[in-house]
Amino acid sequence: MSGHSKFANIKHKKEKNDAAKGKIFTILGREIAVAVKEGGADPANNSRLRDVIAKAKANNMPNDTIDRGIKKAAGDANSVNYEYVSYEGYGPNGTAIIVDALTDNKNRTASNVRNAFTKGNGNVGTPGCVSFMFDKKGQIIIDKEECTLEADELMMIALDAGAEDFAEEEDSFEIITDPESFSEVREKLEEAKIPMAQAEVTMIPQTYVELNDEKDLKSMNRILDLLDEDDDVQQVYHNWDE
Repeated sequence: MSGHSKFANIKHKKEKNDAAKGKIFTILGREIAVAVKEGGADPANNSRLRDVIAKAKANNMPNDTIDRGIKKAAGDANSVNYEYVSYEGYGPNGTAIIVDALTDNKNRTASNVRNAFTKGNGNVGTPGCVSFMFDKKGQIIIDKEECTLEADELMMIALDAGAEDFAEEEDSFEIITDPESFSEVREKLEEAKIPMAQAEVTMIPQTYVELNDEKDLKSMNRILDLLDEDDDVQQVYHNWDE
């Protein structure tokens, strides 16, 4: 796993999100609403809600905002009609892109996603056209500056909790789990008071594509910027080696 934890990019995204908290909080609010509708408002009995709360805290969402979101979803569960939809396609130079969205209007979302690909000289493909190039894994990133443990000690805690892999990068530690073990591993780290810069189930590329042509770089950034501006889009995965 070494070499691709992309912590510098995660920090960059966090700074970007800090400048647009309304966007990230909208995304997290929808995830909270869906988690409450599917498993109830008590995090103790709803592992998915616990995971979303952890993700919200990692994105600096205030506790009272999280609590309000849970209460609102619990009191208005019947009105929560978001659906998960996923799109796959190609960016410049054959880059693979997966878009996960949570929407109350699939036609609108499909149109917006297709528009983003088109404006970036890419195209939306059929389901499954690029997802085979990714592995679905739990990924936990720990900022070295925030962690007081030595690498060996942290690695043993993670592996004992059920993690698959542990890697030390220049400025971070990366812990990989299978999706089914993710919640348990994250909770064990939380119990050990280990701060997590990122903790989520994600899609990790098996190989990466470099973009060296200025036109390709501009097109790829165009796709990603347009998707980032869409409130329906929850997550974008790609194999561009930034």
